[in-house]
Amino acid sequence: MTETDLLVIGGGINGVGIARDAAGRGLHVTLCDKGDLGGATSSATSKLIHGGLRYLEYYEFRLVREALAEREVLLRNSAHLTRPMRFIMPHASGLRPMWMIRIGLFLYDYLGRRRSLPDSKAVSLEESGYGAGLKPDLRRGFIYSDCWTDDARLVVANARAAAELGARVLPRTRFDGASLEDDGWKVTLTDTTTGRSSQIRAKGLANAAGPWVDRVLGSVGQAAQNKQIHLVKGSHIVVPKLYEGDHALILQNKDKRVVFIIPYEGEYSVIGTTDVPIETSPDGVSISDSEVEYLCDGVNRYLATAVDPSEIVWTFSGVRPLFDEGEADPSKMSRDYELEVQAPDARYPLLNVYGGKLTTYRRLAEHAMGKLEDFYPQMTSPWTHDAPLPGGDLSGGDFHALLASLQKTYDFIPEPYLRRLAHRHGSRCADVLDEARGLDDLGIHFGNGLYAREVDYLREHEWAQTTEDILWRRTKCGLGADPGIDDRLEEYLAADLPKDIVAE
Repeated sequence: MTETDLLVIGGGINGVGIARDAAGRGLHVTLCDKGDLGGATSSATSKLIHGGLRYLEYYEFRLVREALAEREVLLRNSAHLTRPMRFIMPHASGLRPMWMIRIGLFLYDYLGRRRSLPDSKAVSLEESGYGAGLKPDLRRGFIYSDCWTDDARLVVANARAAAELGARVLPRTRFDGASLEDDGWKVTLTDTTTGRSSQIRAKGLANAAGPWVDRVLGSVGQAAQNKQIHLVKGSHIVVPKLYEGDHALILQNKDKRVVFIIPYEGEYSVIGTTDVPIETSPDGVSISDSEVEYLCDGVNRYLATAVDPSEIVWTFSGVRPLFDEGEADPSKMSRDYELEVQAPDARYPLLNVYGGKLTTYRRLAEHAMGKLEDFYPQMTSPWTHDAPLPGGDLSGGDFHALLASLQKTYDFIPEPYLRRLAHRHGSRCADVLDEARGLDDLGIHFGNGLYAREVDYLREHEWAQTTEDILWRRTKCGLGADPGIDDRLEEYLAADLPKDIVAE
């Protein structure tokens, strides 16, 4: 029977973060997920690396401070995936007053004082040009800085880092349960592709199953200790680009929530998000008509040209597992995280992860390993703070220098495609392109800048198996592509079986 020091259950951002950290501290790590890596909540976020300006209203100063510090870490260690973005908040009468916003932004700047991004300030929307696309009566506003990231690729980068440190990464492998025996946890796993089951023995379990955290607890005969999990659906819509400029908009809503409009993939805008409590299974969630109406209404109060639901080209929804004591309003529930260790026999731990947000995943993982250090005396010290993610080891953190270098070497590749490739793979672009000297060397062009050379790389090194894995998570080439791209890619995947990937 295969043995492992730590089995991480869940291949979302928290799970891969824990796997990476643990593998780098010398533990033998196995990670499993019943679906694709980042296939649920972690690829359905607003794709922001931010402190959470609105969390200040709920006095979550520790969370905001930690998130702003982590924003700097991600900018430094994953400059290809994480980039600065300016956010414009138009001021609308009847909502939060100007003085309140000024104070909030001052505090936001103060909590993130050790930062590389510009301070916030008041702006004239007309004179600055930031009023593009907005109603003409919106004349004043504020500007501040946060960051954008590719959430799905951030998950994959952490999984790759874990695998390169020796972790065994098993997507499409369902955790069916575990029983505690004298020599550790006896775990049953099932390959969801073949249906074959196997057993491994683990000294410890890390339950990072997100919305399914309670389900995992039940499968090992345990229960959460004084934790109440609320499942809250957040949905987004994608429409053709709504205004000129590469800045985002943060729009105050009458219900005191905010709605973001965020530039996306050059030609589109993402609008989100909603907060909808769900009582049913988190499997297979999708946007509702009422959520579409809410998002359209939220932005149409501000836009000069209204968004119509018929313009939507894509939607995505995820379920956030939030914890809170007695709070009925989902918007007020904490986005912070809590970690709980159960050790029924004081030797073999079960770590449960509750809550969390994309921005703070690395610190969550670091804190998780701190909770487990008594069980693994061989474990080494924290190390991830200054360690670049795969592809993120850019000289001086300079993405533009990387792109310029790639353009010299691969001058036959159109700049828009090369830029997207550089954002996806960073310094590892050369591994993807290898010794290509012309477009023909990249193989079949499936459409929208997706070539067989990259598809092969995604299958061999990033655990991609399906068209959805490739078109909507590893890349976003499905967005704006002609309808035939799915069939062409499906035919190629069926005809050309992948080689072993790095984790195997």
